[in-house]
Amino acid sequence: MSVDLWVWVVTAAAVVGMVVFDFYAHVRTPHAPSFGESARWSIFYIALAVAFGIGLGMVWGWGHGSEYFAGYITEKSLSVDNLFVFLIIMTKFAVPREYQQKVLLVGVVIALVLRTVFILLGAAAIAQFSWVFYVFGAFLIYTAVKLARENHDSDGDVGDEPAPGGFAVRMLKRLVPTTEEYHGDRLSVRIDGKRYLTPMLVVMVAIGSTDVLFALDSIPAIYGLTKEPYIVFTTNAFALLGLRQLYFLLGGLLERLVYLSQGLAVILGFIGVKLVLEAMHTNELPFINGGNHVEWAPEIPIWLSMTVILGTLAVATVASLYATRNDRKPAVTES
Repeated sequence: MSVDLWVWVVTAAAVVGMVVFDFYAHVRTPHAPSFGESARWSIFYIALAVAFGIGLGMVWGWGHGSEYFAGYITEKSLSVDNLFVFLIIMTKFAVPREYQQKVLLVGVVIALVLRTVFILLGAAAIAQFSWVFYVFGAFLIYTAVKLARENHDSDGDVGDEPAPGGFAVRMLKRLVPTTEEYHGDRLSVRIDGKRYLTPMLVVMVAIGSTDVLFALDSIPAIYGLTKEPYIVFTTNAFALLGLRQLYFLLGGLLERLVYLSQGLAVILGFIGVKLVLEAMHTNELPFINGGNHVEWAPEIPIWLSMTVILGTLAVATVASLYATRNDRKPAVTES
């Protein structure tokens, strides 16, 4: 798959343009978006991602098109799990609902920049060292085990959770004076002639620093489905662009997806194994099979990856909604 430089430039410009449009159309004037507004724009961004994938498949072949859709579904699923952490951050900092859109949009921008750096570094490492797939695979399997132990309990108290991005926030507060009160959606305020940072900027730092951890499992996961940096970038961009709307759309449903972590653990574990098998195909490490390729290692086709990803998500979602089906029912009082 050969992608010309001008295609990269146009794609990057389009992504930046959509972020700027999002700011001026929705975020510049603080407000809490309604369910209808969030639903419409969530559908728009998903439709845009699907249309792009169809176009990519028509231009570069449906093998790459399938890789794109498998990667997009995986990245979108991981972004939903990230929303649990965003919910904790918003609650910890008591961010007013009408200002949460701005926080999330800034978080998306930070995530796009950080993930672009990780994507380029990952592509360079893979091009030079085939054994990087062993590292990626082992890390994803480790992450899968850790994720499987998490429990997004709808009855849990968010206030009991540790504060994500705590180190970065502590360092910021230690270096720069901050206020405890919000001053609209301003990032800084002058009080008695002295400049202070507001909690709005602090919470943005918390979300931005937390997304570094998200990228550590997100980028290896997508490289387990495709080796094309352009597909890796576009799947991450489209998954993140609709994240703000998805946060408000899911609302209470987010708390009912109690088995999402386990489902994502299965997906990450599967991709981790796929990466290890891929590394065995191109093995050059002298202490594995004498530095020769491992011929018996099976190659997992993209259609099987897509089936596992979609099937796992479907089972996790249905099981979660079934397990929490009584959570939305009104209590019955005895007469």
